[in-house]
Amino acid sequence: MIIAIDGPSGAGKSTVAKAVAKKLDFDCLDTGAMYRAVAWMAQHRGVELDDAAGLEDIARNCPISFGRDGGAQTVAIDGVDVTSAIRTAAIDRAVSPVSACPAVRVALVDQQRRIGRAGNYVVEGRDIGTVVFPDAEVKVFLTASPEERAHRRVRQNVDRGVGSIDYETVLADIIRRDDIDSNRAASPLKPAADAVHMDSTGTYIEDVIDQICGLARKKGAQGDEAR
Repeated sequence: MIIAIDGPSGAGKSTVAKAVAKKLDFDCLDTGAMYRAVAWMAQHRGVELDDAAGLEDIARNCPISFGRDGGAQTVAIDGVDVTSAIRTAAIDRAVSPVSACPAVRVALVDQQRRIGRAGNYVVEGRDIGTVVFPDAEVKVFLTASPEERAHRRVRQNVDRGVGSIDYETVLADIIRRDDIDSNRAASPLKPAADAVHMDSTGTYIEDVIDQICGLARKKGAQGDEAR
């Protein structure tokens, strides 16, 4: 089974996806981390963000893998652990132009489909229910107001010690990314026609998690609480 969770930056997709996966005993695929890893490698190699051929070369020839470190997920590209390195303000700014590159999207979507079809996955990103897994059994479009998302991102950056902690800077970046992601030519951010819309503004995240688990169980998912 595939549970697709799409939505804009800072809507809580990663937190929700990991919690849903844990409750249902699914694996979790963070597609955003894959684009961030390509952006990191581009900066590491000095590849310009408008160099489509250079970005495609990274996406096709630098394998991305996920692992575990205790209870936390790790991310590596071409054998280099970039778990923390891809969560900086610089990568926040770089990831939208990278993800807007059609050749990069094609290369990474191929990887995502191979991974997802191997088992039960909660997959989160921008175009999971519309492009990557249009036949996903459960589709959710999760959002929140830009202001709410900016506050969350600042708190997150404070906790992890990376990224900007200036609210106005973070809010401006979120609005900028929303515009880029919604208006790009390749797989723009938009809800699937059959997605369930959830707005997490002012909502306990646990309620969102329970709603998604309920949708999945109606489709036959089991998980710890259903056993």
